[in-house]
Amino acid sequence: MNTVGSLDWPGIGQDIESYGCGIIGSLLSVDACAELARGYDDEDLFRSRVVMSRHGFGRGEYKYFGNSIPEIVAGLRHTLFPPLAQIANGWNAALGIEARFPPEHGTYIAECHQAGQTKPTPLLLKYGPGDYNCLHQDVYGDLIFPLQVAVLLSQPGRDFTGGEFVLTEQRPRMQSRVEVAPLQQGDAVIFPVRQRPVRGTKSIYRTNLRHGVSRVRTGQRFTLGIIFHDAA
Repeated sequence: MNTVGSLDWPGIGQDIESYGCGIIGSLLSVDACAELARGYDDEDLFRSRVVMSRHGFGRGEYKYFGNSIPEIVAGLRHTLFPPLAQIANGWNAALGIEARFPPEHGTYIAECHQAGQTKPTPLLLKYGPGDYNCLHQDVYGDLIFPLQVAVLLSQPGRDFTGGEFVLTEQRPRMQSRVEVAPLQQGDAVIFPVRQRPVRGTKSIYRTNLRHGVSRVRTGQRFTLGIIFHDAA
């Protein structure tokens, strides 16, 4: 299990700049992954459940944590935010956006709540055979932190097959680019919520991104989603 402070953040930032996403290996231990996945059946932990097929989102389901977010999830939200805020502030500077994100997640959440975004957004996702997640963006209000994290809680090849994390990037006047993140149990992928700046030959331009999960062929796949802004 890697501690957030010991990670190679310049290297992760370079991967995000080059490929649109960066991978953190072994962010969570096997035991922590199993504990979170088991918690999916504890209804007291969650504020709502979404069945994807009812909304045209794909197949499978997910649940949003309630106000009592598990300590390990709240801890990741707290410790991952400062280095990601540095990346996000660099993006805003590159795009000529004056707004800057604070160095502490608690301060940012207070800003969300002041803007009427008070619902927690961390979630657990559950996929079975034939399930998938359509390409989408996790935008829940006017305040959007531009990066988010997904942690794979199941082991590919043992717990499930298929179910790859997929990211697409739509570039101006160009065909879309696809990136697949090869994750193992406990690995995390960092990726943009909606847009990111890309340096072209003459200037910096903005690209539009969507993410999803390909069809799970066998078994069961659990994922932890960490979104840093709260929802309206």
